[in-house]
Amino acid sequence: MSNIREDLIYAALTRAHLSIDYNIHNNFHKQYEFCEQVILANNSLTEEEKTEAIRRNNKDYDADKIFYNEGTRRICENCNQKCLATLYCEYCVQNYLKANFPNWTSGNNDIDNLIKNCQSETLIPSVIIEWIPYSNLQNIKYLTKGGFSEIYTAYWIDRQYREWNSKKQQLIRDGTHYVILKELKNVEDASQSWFEETKSHLTISNKHSEIVQCFGLTKNPSNGNYLLIMRKMDGNLREYLQQNHNQLTWNERINITY
Repeated sequence: MSNIREDLIYAALTRAHLSIDYNIHNNFHKQYEFCEQVILANNSLTEEEKTEAIRRNNKDYDADKIFYNEGTRRICENCNQKCLATLYCEYCVQNYLKANFPNWTSGNNDIDNLIKNCQSETLIPSVIIEWIPYSNLQNIKYLTKGGFSEIYTAYWIDRQYREWNSKKQQLIRDGTHYVILKELKNVEDASQSWFEETKSHLTISNKHSEIVQCFGLTKNPSNGNYLLIMRKMDGNLREYLQQNHNQLTWNERINITY
């Protein structure tokens, strides 16, 4: 996709969504179908760019169908389950993650079970909670103190999961490099409040990642403290929307803005 003009694709998608008449296109199915027609009629795009714009439109459509549990289901040719997504199968993604359960552990049964539960309910390939080995984080630097936690920045060398490769039947990593680490101090000796906070972060982010996505947990081997790993936010809301327009569906953008 070397000839893809990202600015024109973004402009075309924006124009399509701004053209929606919500009195006529009164549900998200009609809205995405309308956007596809607007994209196809856009003469400023090459055929390759139209294909890519429609793929991104369908990616958002998949996310909304699964989130609202609404739409026409299809039989997945791999797992034979009735899935809602068209660019991937949500059940194949979940099965892929479940098959990998024996290959990692946090060393804490409660945390293991929490992450496994989140992964078993994963709906979107780019929104997956993980146990992230501390060795996969580099250039860790102290940033500030927030509440009772110390905040750090780091470089995540593995990157987050981004896409499902249907041919290879596996998740593909690509995306975030720099992340925020929120340290949870003395969790073994503290009350269950730390775990409830962690559970809230992970379970909410597993389905609602519009504002600050939480990627999972890690553990500092030098002091035994656990750390939440979250997306590093730069700039204001406008900059955030511009930087993450490929990751946010249009309904998510509306929810953030309004």
